[in-house]
Amino acid sequence: MALTKISWRPTYRSSKFRNVYGKAGNREQCFDGIPITRNVHDNHFCAVNAKFLAIVTETAGGGSFLVIPVNKAGRIDPHQPKVCGHQGGVLDIKWNPFIDNIIASCSEDCSVRIWEIPEGGLRRNMSEAVLELYGHSRRVGLIEWHPTCSGILFSAGYDFKILIWNLEVGGPVKMIDCHSDVVLCMSFNTDGSLLATSCKDKHLRVIEPRSGKVLQEADCKSHRVNRVVFLGNMKRLVTTGVSRWNTRQVALWDQEDLSMPIIEEEIDGLSGLLFPFYDSDTHMLYLAGKGDGNIRYYEVGTEKPYLQYLMEFRSPAPQKGLGVMPKHGLDVAACEVFRFYKLVTLRGLIEPISMIVPRRSETYQEDIYPMTAGTEPALTADEWLSGMDREPVLMSLKSGYKRPCQKAFKAPVRERKTMVMNGLLESIPPKTENELMRTFFRQQDELKRLREELVQKDVRLQQLELELNNLRNNSNKL
Repeated sequence: MALTKISWRPTYRSSKFRNVYGKAGNREQCFDGIPITRNVHDNHFCAVNAKFLAIVTETAGGGSFLVIPVNKAGRIDPHQPKVCGHQGGVLDIKWNPFIDNIIASCSEDCSVRIWEIPEGGLRRNMSEAVLELYGHSRRVGLIEWHPTCSGILFSAGYDFKILIWNLEVGGPVKMIDCHSDVVLCMSFNTDGSLLATSCKDKHLRVIEPRSGKVLQEADCKSHRVNRVVFLGNMKRLVTTGVSRWNTRQVALWDQEDLSMPIIEEEIDGLSGLLFPFYDSDTHMLYLAGKGDGNIRYYEVGTEKPYLQYLMEFRSPAPQKGLGVMPKHGLDVAACEVFRFYKLVTLRGLIEPISMIVPRRSETYQEDIYPMTAGTEPALTADEWLSGMDREPVLMSLKSGYKRPCQKAFKAPVRERKTMVMNGLLESIPPKTENELMRTFFRQQDELKRLREELVQKDVRLQQLELELNNLRNNSNKL
């Protein structure tokens, strides 16, 4: 199969996304004063959903990340409460796609942890996770939630293994052991029936996750793959990597035949890792380089030239990573089709970047907002493990985002951590002197708060007694 070259010269095409432009948020919309981690691990260190923004921070000893309500932009308090339970640096964080308050994290301490963030955000440091998952023998560098199934989480460690966790029972249910080196990236197709991985052994794989069987494998000698992403239901993959001459490349593959890429093209000679992002609703592909200030974007088609270059968003500030807002969190009134949250380490800044389709009309634009994957799971963990696959449950963005009844995350019964009502502390004995001191100070704060509430209630009780006496005196006079 002959390789097809992409034309970099923009040609006129009848496309509604031909004039999409990027708009950086103003100062009031940015999150400032954040000590963003300086870890050199090739991840985004940022996760965002319709409620919260989470950022991995630089800390001395252990690992932590901030969780900030997404509507509370501005300068962040230096003493902002953090999630700080890991004993090693945090390498990846991901929000549960179906429960806004649940976030997963993985760390150099070989653990994966599940956290439940209170409504409105953190009021004090959180050090106790709802679940602590141990199964990897070396540090854990990647985590991914299953796209259609509630309670299934994938983790990839430096022990070259991928573990599948069933959070309803609190343990691993499957181990994928087909990689000979560190897994660099994981990506699911739309219904989660296929898993694509890129690996440091220079192989690209398409795997059936339940059985662990490798369906397709490519030995990428001329195109060293770093990142891979499924293109929705198009049965194609996009990879970014490096050529044998150390230039950055993008390649398009048929998921059923990885013998040779359909097309591959050199991007530039810069050294930063190239992150791909795909929007299956608009069929747009975004390429953002680590350390770059620009974001290139293309429209993906089923016919030649396959990848049609559209435009480039440029900024002087280099990006360390990028978080992506889910579709139901976008501003449909402004015709926003994608939103990045850009990490600028040198300035301690998180900057939102909106990709907007220019339209004159102020009415809802149905042609750029088709039915999209919603916030309800299509399967339970047991159904998926038994062999069932279902497409995502779709939702419309026309009436804005209206969340259905919020599901609560339930830790497995065998878990010995008992969550106490009204935000009190968990009934777990401290293991170390530091934990003992943290528990002591938290209890002191809790006692102080309870005393203040008691004083307020005493005052209120006295007021009510006076009002009652006044009523009795008035009634006696009558």
